[in-house]
Amino acid sequence: MLKVTQAAGDRHWPMLLLVMLIAVNLRPFLTAPAPVVANIVADTAMGYSMLAMLTLLPMLLMGVGAFVAPGIQAAIGTRRGILAALAMLTVGSLLRLVAPGGLSFILTAALCGVGVAFIQAAFPGIIKSKFPASVPAVTGLYSGMLMGGGAVGARLTPALVNSGYDWRTALAWLAVPAAIAFCVAFLVLSDSKASKPDKDLTGLLLRRPRTWTLMIAFGLVNSGYSSMVAWLAPYYQAHGWSNAESGNLVAIMAVSQAVSALLLPNLARRSIDRRGWLLLTLLMQAIGFAGLAFLSGMLPVLWVAICGAGLGGSFSLAIVTALDHLPRPEQAGVLVSLMQGGGFLIASLGPFATSFLHGMTGSFASGWIMHLACLVVVFALYVRFSPRSYEDAIGLTFPAHASIGSA
Repeated sequence: MLKVTQAAGDRHWPMLLLVMLIAVNLRPFLTAPAPVVANIVADTAMGYSMLAMLTLLPMLLMGVGAFVAPGIQAAIGTRRGILAALAMLTVGSLLRLVAPGGLSFILTAALCGVGVAFIQAAFPGIIKSKFPASVPAVTGLYSGMLMGGGAVGARLTPALVNSGYDWRTALAWLAVPAAIAFCVAFLVLSDSKASKPDKDLTGLLLRRPRTWTLMIAFGLVNSGYSSMVAWLAPYYQAHGWSNAESGNLVAIMAVSQAVSALLLPNLARRSIDRRGWLLLTLLMQAIGFAGLAFLSGMLPVLWVAICGAGLGGSFSLAIVTALDHLPRPEQAGVLVSLMQGGGFLIASLGPFATSFLHGMTGSFASGWIMHLACLVVVFALYVRFSPRSYEDAIGLTFPAHASIGSA
């Protein structure tokens, strides 16, 4: 359960509400199109390569945004940055109502991706600053709501389409929760200035192998997520499933992600060594991807739920583990930004690689097998994350009073 002290809880409940409202808006624009992909193709004549761009381009922008967002945050302030990002997310969803063709539709995804990129880069540092004694719990809440938002998008659009709305209107409805989050952020967020990015720290971290290890592990795991978001529904539609049925599968994946992202960081808080839990998430992903690749017609809900739980838990625990590496919020925030930046650049290739393999083999199963191979690489990286190695791996001297495991 989420544990925050009584005094801190009374003071921070508005901020916790904002964390939930913002997080729930960060994935629906990605998960919503997949269940109605047949409608989109019929109306726009988009092929698999263009459809992959709906996920690839936002993920690419999330990666780039993680590198540039800290500078923007320092220049315009946290409040203005978050409000601008939520406005982009709202407008991007609304523009889908009038997007005439495939290219313009992809550009709406890019606009949403820019907004999400800033928020994802800024929020881990905000969480460590606002909730220093509850980082795993609040990160779990943030990650859980983020993944839960994906379930909302996956379930809402086919339900609206099957109720008589066209696919553009169904996707545009996602502007409503984004607008609500904007209004709450306007009331709750203070007009604070973020510190300028420490170029020396960024340069130092980029010279450390551990930073690149975090990037690669985060990227390979999230490439599995981006491929699932893009192609899980079309995979089962090719097996004769309806848009509502395949959308339910994406929603089940997202709900499983949300539950795991919320619970695992809280279970892992008892020890600063997160490796056992990280490896458990890889095992769950491996079972899920193997089931999808080789037993797709048997118990698909089970494979999707297990894989989703592994993906969600790995996402939130990766952020917690990166934050563990450094005691000061501003330092830890830089490391998480770098991890997400390089990671999302790698993750953006997942849908495209799966589409390419589909073109070669005629089945998305080859993509699931590719992600099984990626998990082997991530396993070899995760086992190196011993807390005793943090100081040497990062190359910074921790103050005597700092406790990297207190969070």
